Amino acid sequence: MSDWGWGIDPLGLRITMNMMYDRYQKPLFLVENGLGAKDEFAANGEINDDYRISYLREHIRAMGEAIADGIPLMGYTTWGCIDLVSASTGEMSKRYGFVFVDRDDAGNGTLTRTRKKSFWWYKKSDCQ
Repeated sequence: MSDWGWGIDPLGLRITMNMMYDRYQKPLFLVENGLGAKDEFAANGEINDDYRISYLREHIRAMGEAIADGIPLMGYTTWGCIDLVSASTGEMSKRYGFVFVDRDDAGNGTLTRTRKKSFWWYKKSDCQ
């Protein structure tokens, strides 16, 4: 479960990709896949969002398995490259990005950007 009670289900993604392709017989393009979390700075000034890396790794693996099933996947994007205001709740504390933006739910902050651990992981990943 995410911090907001959303289920985390990479197998469900693979099953849904298969169902969508079986129904429509059109290539798929996955958009806005990601994990909203309450990211916090560690004592060393880094944001070690291993939970986001795990989420993305497992979902990207599920997409690879769907491709092996014969599903044509044209592309993939994560939910956001930087933290942004949640359209559904107006919260800034629900963070999705690879880059932390210094802003709180009330709109206060410097807007300084800090790369999270997931930024460096995604940069090195094979899914670019």
